[in-house]
Amino acid sequence: MKNILKAIFISVFPAFSLYILIDSILHLAEHDFSNRYLGRLIIGLSIVLFFAGLFLKPTARTSRNLVVFTSIITIGFIISVFVGGIYENQDLFGSSMSTLLFLGWWLYIKWYSVFEKRDKNILKVGNLLPNFEVEDISKNKINSSSFIGRPAIYLFYRGNWCPLCMAQIKEIANQYKELEKRGVAMNFISPQPHQYSNSLAEKYQLGFNFLVDANNKAAKQLGIFSKNGIPFGFQVMKYESDTVMPTVVITNSKGEIIFTDLTDNYRVRPEPETFLRVLDAMNDNK
Repeated sequence: MKNILKAIFISVFPAFSLYILIDSILHLAEHDFSNRYLGRLIIGLSIVLFFAGLFLKPTARTSRNLVVFTSIITIGFIISVFVGGIYENQDLFGSSMSTLLFLGWWLYIKWYSVFEKRDKNILKVGNLLPNFEVEDISKNKINSSSFIGRPAIYLFYRGNWCPLCMAQIKEIANQYKELEKRGVAMNFISPQPHQYSNSLAEKYQLGFNFLVDANNKAAKQLGIFSKNGIPFGFQVMKYESDTVMPTVVITNSKGEIIFTDLTDNYRVRPEPETFLRVLDAMNDNK
């Protein structure tokens, strides 16, 4: 139930913020100046710019608490509720909208963005990576054991709909030559429909493996399954409601896990340089 609420929240909250932004602009343009609506405009604009920026200029990671945006939104909240509401004694409706936006932003940071109670026992450093089966873009069965004999990176991502996932894949693609020098099998795994993984394979054409975890079978086996983790409405693009929690696993040539990133926040992810350092340390210890 919690994930269903999250799926609805992340679809409704940005749209609601856009509505409040437009309404505030129109009110300030058509009526006397109001600190209450100015504050609402600042809050709404900040939230809209943040979400729009994720898609227009994707980034692979953000800070955990988004300090800059949070500071600006807090200032807008103070202007709207305290200056406009208490000091100027303006209408209650404007104050309630500002409060909803402010609380929604904190829900996004502290509730929506966070994964709770991730299972860290299966993918523990030192364990053998459990054998699991996925499919390539042609729907051929691929077993993870086929990558034993060389180091491998397994990056489980939510899908092409996720801008942070796409930015992370792009970052790693930019490190292709460094990964190739280290003889790494680079595997990107998502439960999304084959057509979307195929589009990534055609885009990059770098010898990476773009694999599909049909029905999240591997995600469930590895303890990284996210039930109802897709934003509400994306199902119209043929995405299933369930997905995977962003996860990175690096194994050595024996299939032993030497690194994992089981992030507890979908916006906090490792940089590609981290993978290179892990692989180099593995080679130095041989």
